[in-house]
Amino acid sequence: MNALREQYVVDSEGERTAVILPVKRYEQLLEDLHDLAVVAERREEEPISLEEIKRRLREDGLAG
Repeated sequence: MNALREQYVVDSEGERTAVILPVKRYEQLLEDLHDLAVVAERREEEPISLEEIKRRLREDGLAG
């Protein structure tokens, strides 16, 4: 993971209250979060073998 270049917003007591990130990094974090949610959602699904995937792709005309 790339090093974050975050900046903090602090209150009058110096306590961190918010984080400022570059937009590109924020979007990457959102994408990572989405990917992790998909993994968690599919954790209980039966795995599909590589041969089965190849067969399905051939049936759909997406592989030779």
